[in-house]
Amino acid sequence: MAVEYRDYYKILGVDRKADGKAIKSAYRKLARKYHPDVNKGKDDKFKEISEAYEVLSDPEKRRRYDTLGPDWQRYAQQPPPGSQGGGFHFEEGGDFSDFFRTIFGDLGAQTTGRRGRGPGFRVEDLFGDAGARPRGSDVQAAVEISLDEAFHGARKSFSLEGQEPCPTCHGAGNVNGKSCETCGGGGWQRAQRQLDVRIPAGVRTGQRVRVAGEGGTGAGTRGDLYLEITVAPHPQFERKGDDILLELPITAPEAALGATVEVPTLKGKVSMKIPPATSSGRTFRLRNYGMPKPKTGGGGDQLVKVKIVLPSSLSEEETRLYQQLKGLRTDNPRAYQG
Repeated sequence: MAVEYRDYYKILGVDRKADGKAIKSAYRKLARKYHPDVNKGKDDKFKEISEAYEVLSDPEKRRRYDTLGPDWQRYAQQPPPGSQGGGFHFEEGGDFSDFFRTIFGDLGAQTTGRRGRGPGFRVEDLFGDAGARPRGSDVQAAVEISLDEAFHGARKSFSLEGQEPCPTCHGAGNVNGKSCETCGGGGWQRAQRQLDVRIPAGVRTGQRVRVAGEGGTGAGTRGDLYLEITVAPHPQFERKGDDILLELPITAPEAALGATVEVPTLKGKVSMKIPPATSSGRTFRLRNYGMPKPKTGGGGDQLVKVKIVLPSSLSEEETRLYQQLKGLRTDNPRAYQG
């Protein structure tokens, strides 16, 4: 019996330029309709659409199929472009047609599942999430953010360069049996993708943020993108774990008499009381004004270290008053030093 050419695109009802997502969607729709477990007597139809999906969902098989086209018999004794060895191989048995086994015998059915059940799909897969094909590689990228962005969370836009399927041939390497002019027949080319990702609040330098499905392209789903975070230094605040440190300048009268002062925080300015007789270097704690703790909730604290700052010059009146103050004090703060 003569082996007849099979139009896999027609069998699935998709265009020859259809991407992997469209092919997968078409297969699942037809598989649900003709699966033997839900539609008795449709085994042959199900095998036919499963065979079409086996070829069109695999970049190497699809490339070979598109290259040969309806004139496949002319090349039956020649190695297909990109393959190893001389000629095609014929395999007996299995759920695939003579056409498939003649063309793809050397590649085999890489994801074939149980007999009559389609390429690597369980019955439950057809009505839920389909079984995964080989995923792309994970990708790492370095991202620097400000302390404010680490505190509040942020959205960052940047470009990611890598190998992507050719937009003209969709990874097949050819168009209508001819080498693709866009990618030179390689099927892939370097391209840039613009990404807009969310950086969660509370991240710190050295942490990695996982962005699912934005990594390298594979035969199935994309890999993941991992963002290596660096938090840039802040001119006012210093981060210590989940706490924020701030050195706050105050005047000598404020330290001596006490005062209510405004303190900058990453949430905005807040009021804080300075008690009388406060020494330089004393540290006050503003609870929950530190970095957020995404896993446990709440946040760290802000530690405010006061520093008494004297004026660079004194007026005559100020000098007179300080002299009076000096005369009122009889204790010597250096006496303990001996």
